[in-house]
Amino acid sequence: MNGNQLSKRLKTIADYLVEPVYFADIGSDHAYLPCYVCSRNSEAFAIAGELNRGPFLSAQKEVADNQLEDRIEVKQGNGLEVIDERVNQIVIAGMGGPLIRDILEEGKNKLRKVSRIIAQPNIDARSIRRWLIENNYNLVEECIIVENGHIYEILVAEEGDGLENYNENILEKQLWFGPHLLEEKNDAFQMKWQQEKEKKQQIIHRIQNSPFPDESKLKIFEKEIRWIEEALTNG
Repeated sequence: MNGNQLSKRLKTIADYLVEPVYFADIGSDHAYLPCYVCSRNSEAFAIAGELNRGPFLSAQKEVADNQLEDRIEVKQGNGLEVIDERVNQIVIAGMGGPLIRDILEEGKNKLRKVSRIIAQPNIDARSIRRWLIENNYNLVEECIIVENGHIYEILVAEEGDGLENYNENILEKQLWFGPHLLEEKNDAFQMKWQQEKEKKQQIIHRIQNSPFPDESKLKIFEKEIRWIEEALTNG
């Protein structure tokens, strides 16, 4: 895997892996991440997990092309069923937040030896943050980046009491924005929430102009816009 070809998103995820690196990449997308990590770290080991036959074969080919069959196992299976006792970290990237949450929930009995979870949801990171709290994982780091016009959030969690980095008085806000991201409020954060604000304003406009406006929905969207405005103004 030529490092120059790897996306900024996957390089950022790779940076969150900690030594010793024995990780599983769930939904591995051609095994690009495992090949990148193992080609740069001679001690690293990875499992590339794929559910469907086509991506599984593509991942096998990528691993073979990089001559990394001795340190990357490509396994076909559903979610976390591909991991074994050697794995100390998992990556689940490039899926919707609810799907990542479901994969974690369905496979949580496989997480006993896993000390670090790295998740990169395409939408609804809040559902993952909530799952992490409910299952006693501390959200130790978060980042938000822009690549090719897309905005990505990356969440890093380790075992703990779940609520360590949260303030219970503003828990719902922190679940939505991300407690670390809300502190930093970088340019990518500003861009994401400005876009979200505009989308919600359009929805409010449609609701207000409908023959029978749904007042309860209107209140929810108005509250969310207030939260966004506060987050953007206090940056």
